Amino acid sequence: MTMNDDCVPEYVHVSILPDETISRLLTDPRGVYVDCTIGGGGHASLLLEQLAPEGRLIGVDQDAVAISYAKHRFGGDPRVTLVQSNFADIYELLCQMNIDKVHGFLFDLGVSSPQLDEAARGFSYNHNATLDMRMNQAQGMNAADILNSADVKELTAIFSKYGEERWASRIADFIIRRRQSRPIQTTEELVEVVKAAIPASARRSGPHPAKRVFQALRIAVNRELEVLDTALDQALTSLKPQGRLAVITFHSLEEKIVVGKIRSWIGRCTCPPGLPECRCGYAPRIDLVTRKPVVPSANEIQGNPRSRSAKLRVIARKGDDL
Repeated sequence: MTMNDDCVPEYVHVSILPDETISRLLTDPRGVYVDCTIGGGGHASLLLEQLAPEGRLIGVDQDAVAISYAKHRFGGDPRVTLVQSNFADIYELLCQMNIDKVHGFLFDLGVSSPQLDEAARGFSYNHNATLDMRMNQAQGMNAADILNSADVKELTAIFSKYGEERWASRIADFIIRRRQSRPIQTTEELVEVVKAAIPASARRSGPHPAKRVFQALRIAVNRELEVLDTALDQALTSLKPQGRLAVITFHSLEEKIVVGKIRSWIGRCTCPPGLPECRCGYAPRIDLVTRKPVVPSANEIQGNPRSRSAKLRVIARKGDDL
């Protein structure tokens, strides 16, 4: 991460599916919107372009660097309120602001480009650095702490559940053996252990051999899936009728949670077939704005390869406008 002439961090991040997201999220230019992962402010900037003077944007991010950059970028706009927090606390944050319901929520999930590209953060297997991976660097355990304290069963579960790693058990065994001589402290050391654990034949094709392990550790450190499940329910509860919730996912684990949550909100009729009308009280809580996920165009993927796995889903809360 670089610094500009005013010693403000340059949080350079290319927003994914920007127009596709904002065109589906914005329903009332005078409304209140919450960007739960404001990051570099790309989506927020587009939203602000269309918000009326009485509109409001609440930007949330647990990364202090992202919030610092957002303050520099949007600090002069009276419509913007910025909060450093985990989006799992969104309901409490809105209560503290005396906001009952909002018009839209945006979740742009995963790790941002600045976090990947800043070697010192320890997110990437392409840069040697201390194994940190904390999105909020004020929180407790980092990736090295987990690697050097978890037992083989716990490590196997992390790599298998959060990384869908075929060689999870073998990698965990190699980590335990390695740390008997010295702790694993850097990204380079972890990559070496993973490469040693995975048979050469399995490393000849496909992504970087450490990709799944790094993803798994990042998710475990930041409790990403747990907080996502909580935050989605809080967001739906906090939406106005006809308010919208937009989520951009990047891997199958996020996707599974979001799709599962949408299905639970839609629900299903449990009446026996053939009844002339529903008697079970079936009442879906949402309408689908996107029946199929919106994915990046070939041009967007060419310009930003990190967008290739992105999927956008948007729902609207049922009910009459307040």
